[in-house]
Amino acid sequence: MGAQQTVVKAAVAEHAVTRQGAEPAARNRYFNDFATALRYWRDKRGYSQLRLSTESHISQRHISFLESGRSQPSRELILKLGTALDIPLRQRNVMLLAAGFAPAYQERKLSDPELSAVKQALDFMLAQQAPYPALVVDRLWNLVMSNGPAAMMIRWLLDMPESQPIPREGVNVLKLMLDPQAIRKYLVNWQDVGADLLHWIQREAMSDGPGSEATSLLEQLIALPGVKAATQTPNLDARVLPFLAMAIRKDDVELNLFTSIATMGTPHDVTVHELRIESFFPADAATAAWFKSRA
Repeated sequence: MGAQQTVVKAAVAEHAVTRQGAEPAARNRYFNDFATALRYWRDKRGYSQLRLSTESHISQRHISFLESGRSQPSRELILKLGTALDIPLRQRNVMLLAAGFAPAYQERKLSDPELSAVKQALDFMLAQQAPYPALVVDRLWNLVMSNGPAAMMIRWLLDMPESQPIPREGVNVLKLMLDPQAIRKYLVNWQDVGADLLHWIQREAMSDGPGSEATSLLEQLIALPGVKAATQTPNLDARVLPFLAMAIRKDDVELNLFTSIATMGTPHDVTVHELRIESFFPADAATAAWFKSRA
């Protein structure tokens, strides 16, 4: 077994242990009470109590009482504040739990019958992206789905047999990209790519607050050799392309790719709200020709 395959298997095992140990307490981990959660999100959005009052049509006096704990919110009021502050669905559930209410938004598995239309749409988008790679990841960039070209590229970069399937669970794309024993060794501009990747998970960590899975993942990524020092200074060279191209070099093959990231519209399910579809596109003719030749 090659070192790269060992990295994939280790990532799967680590993910399983983390989920088993963390999931039971995950629902009420971030805030001890509703007042703390409300203050956190108001401060995060940069809203004064007056502005939040204007946006939510709730009196400033009542908001002040909620933040001091002098008043207790209703379920409807929490959902109203969640909309006004544009709080992620997962965190709206956390606020409801902190106030003693049941979650309002379900978190289904993508394999559940209720999400069959979503799964069908994702399959369609992945297929349409061929011959170029496309991935579906969750908010922590755990791999959920991939199309054939993406699986081919991952196998090629990790020296995996063509017949070996890519695990459907437990593979974290950010870890694979930044681990010096995995894909990073073939990323010519890994420092710039790493800084961009960390931006996504930093945003999730700020949303979740201290003690969250996103914060833990961010700490793990920064702890990887060389990551913290290499990603502190962004490349602001005016001569670079208007997008961040990912430069890969392996076995005398040079690829230049950029990506787009899409989300599902108007979600009312935590899982659907957190899905990200990352599509890869060639940044030059040689890269396009290579993927077409491997189709």
